[in-house]
Amino acid sequence: MESNGIAGKHGMEGDSDLQFLLTGGDLLKVRSSSWKKTRFYKLQEDCKTIWHESHKTLRSKQTFSIDDIEAVRAGRQSEGLQKYTDDQVENRCFSIIFKGRRKNLDLIASSEEEARQWVTALQKVISNMRNLNRQQNTEHWIYNCMRKADKNSDSKMSLKELKHFLQQVNIEVDDDYAQMLFEKCDRSKSGYLEGPEIEHFYKLLTEREEIDVIYGQYATTNGQMSSTDLLNFLLKEQRESSSVDDALKLIEKYEVDDTAKEKQHMTQDGFLMYLHSEEGLIFNPAHKGVYQDMTQPLNQYFISSSHNTYLMEDQLKGPSSTEAYIRALMKSCRCVELDCWDGSQGEPVIYHGYTLTSKILFKDVIKALKEYAFKTSEYPVIISLENHCSLEQQKLMAQHMTSILGSALVTAPLGEEMPTDFPSPEDLKGRFLIKGKRLNKLDAFYTTENNVEDESVSEDDEAAEAEGNEEKKPKKKTKLKLAKELSDIVIYCKSVHFNGFEDATDNRAFYEMSSFKEGKAVKLAEESANEFIQHNISKLSRVYPAGSRTDSSNYNPVPLWNAGCQIVALNFQTPSAELDLNQGRFLPNGFNGYILKPAYLRDPASEFDPITLTKGEWLQHKILHVMIISAQQLPKLNKNAKSVVDPLVRVEIYGVPADTTSKETVHISNNGFNPMWNAQFQFEVYVPELAMVRFVVEDYDSTSQNDLIGQYTLPFTSLQNGYRHVPLLSKNGDVMASAGLFVHMMAVDAQ
Repeated sequence: MESNGIAGKHGMEGDSDLQFLLTGGDLLKVRSSSWKKTRFYKLQEDCKTIWHESHKTLRSKQTFSIDDIEAVRAGRQSEGLQKYTDDQVENRCFSIIFKGRRKNLDLIASSEEEARQWVTALQKVISNMRNLNRQQNTEHWIYNCMRKADKNSDSKMSLKELKHFLQQVNIEVDDDYAQMLFEKCDRSKSGYLEGPEIEHFYKLLTEREEIDVIYGQYATTNGQMSSTDLLNFLLKEQRESSSVDDALKLIEKYEVDDTAKEKQHMTQDGFLMYLHSEEGLIFNPAHKGVYQDMTQPLNQYFISSSHNTYLMEDQLKGPSSTEAYIRALMKSCRCVELDCWDGSQGEPVIYHGYTLTSKILFKDVIKALKEYAFKTSEYPVIISLENHCSLEQQKLMAQHMTSILGSALVTAPLGEEMPTDFPSPEDLKGRFLIKGKRLNKLDAFYTTENNVEDESVSEDDEAAEAEGNEEKKPKKKTKLKLAKELSDIVIYCKSVHFNGFEDATDNRAFYEMSSFKEGKAVKLAEESANEFIQHNISKLSRVYPAGSRTDSSNYNPVPLWNAGCQIVALNFQTPSAELDLNQGRFLPNGFNGYILKPAYLRDPASEFDPITLTKGEWLQHKILHVMIISAQQLPKLNKNAKSVVDPLVRVEIYGVPADTTSKETVHISNNGFNPMWNAQFQFEVYVPELAMVRFVVEDYDSTSQNDLIGQYTLPFTSLQNGYRHVPLLSKNGDVMASAGLFVHMMAVDAQ
């Protein structure tokens, strides 16, 4: 009974790809030009761990989980494979890219066919794992469990089998907790559970007193919820405009007991399934897809933007990598930065000037952009160039961009005549815009005289502003000769120096944009917020972190969004609360990297000022009632120790200064499995359209700083009312499979 492993196959029994992985095989692992060694890889029986042989004597762990894989990429797409292998093995290569900072695994199979099979099979198992959480099982767990598992009718189940079945019925469970509960239930200490012990295990695992109470209040039909009871709950608690039809759909979708389903009833198991589903989450599913108007001019949107995109770690000595660009793009970043310098082999390179960061080829970055720019979002990508190259290498840059990006690159204004405003994200789907210096005005496209105003332009050097950089930096503003070829492909994003709002209004065209160092931008946002807002109604602004942030830390983007700045560039490579805010801001609208600014940040007559908050359409005073009820299966931060977490929850509101605040619960000692708080908080929110809500779960420590367990951030306007589950993301932004918070939310108009 132990070995059938069927449950672990997650509905993939008899699948040839799965069989292939379970059998495993030899692959050539590539570490450098000299280190290439054959290693055996196979999927373990649990169908979620890969084992590999290792010749390191100290390697205790020779496995990695399918969950840790970010992506599997066919061909020579990683830097390692491009550097250490040659063209002819292209179709035998593939890479396993991990989440977080773990190094890629670069592999070569013995044939093209075999490489294809590895990639297909791995991708299938990964997507299966990801869909598991949504896979609904229609038979009641216990009977299903007993009948299917008990091949020899001895009514016994091992821990391994129990975990498989739990997965099948969509109950994710942390291994430590499963072990702990199993031992609690195995009273006979036989290593197996039987009959009542199995039921006891299931009850302990799914026990949610807080949900018993809610279910009990509404289940008025012989102890179960009828469709009318459920509708009652949806209208009263969840404040949804639902109909009986909606209630029936939920029963059809989430009820696990066939008998109840026939009666159009929902049992408590079904109710729990619903509360854990997309409909029961705190994030409004109506905001999951693209729901905003995407036909407004480009500068009317907040645009997800990255700074020093080439860095994997810090900006003094961290590695540069095309992988960093891919990661940012896959997180729907729509403005990436390229620091371009002359390379030794006549090819321009990208790295952080005056420092020890490693270098990558400009053309490799452009290839990565071409390949990955539109996988998460189809809306335009802005390539922000910081150009320090000689004329020769600038010409090469222009050549690489036009030849590699082809028709996707915008090389002329879109209309027949000189534009007076930006095209929209919709007009620019699948296109690249170059941001950089330009020698003349855009009108040159429409006149016969192609006047070049100036042979050279002043060089903006963000790298030189950094403190503590290794080499000597130029003291004065240097002039840079600009190649006409490069100048000509800068269309809608011409970089110009900022000489005050008045100068910008009187002398600058709409496509002429300035970059602001964070300190300067924050000062303007505080002291002349309305002027800044007006400026951003007609122009684009980019803000970037101060050079003194050598550790690549981030600044708070919220005050700059409040002032209408579109391109607020953050270090995507540095996990931080500020980056969580960026991810949360761009979570709705199809996670496509563009969010339409509120109307009062787009209206030229707007008198909005986030600091003084005079009366206007932006004032929609709300009271937000939050009850932090409980948490489920919070991960242990210290895997080896016997330590268990002491969790507390903090609710943070970010927005205009009047709305910015936070409140936290007490900590609960030694319980990460099912801590209960029932803590109630109340917040006043004056400008909801600019407010963000962040839930933070920390492990309390009396002697040092608390450690982050997980967090979730979303816009105030995307919150759902009622009883909701809040998923939790790790420090690196990955969803934790089984952990979550259970809360009750109610946003009401202030009287």
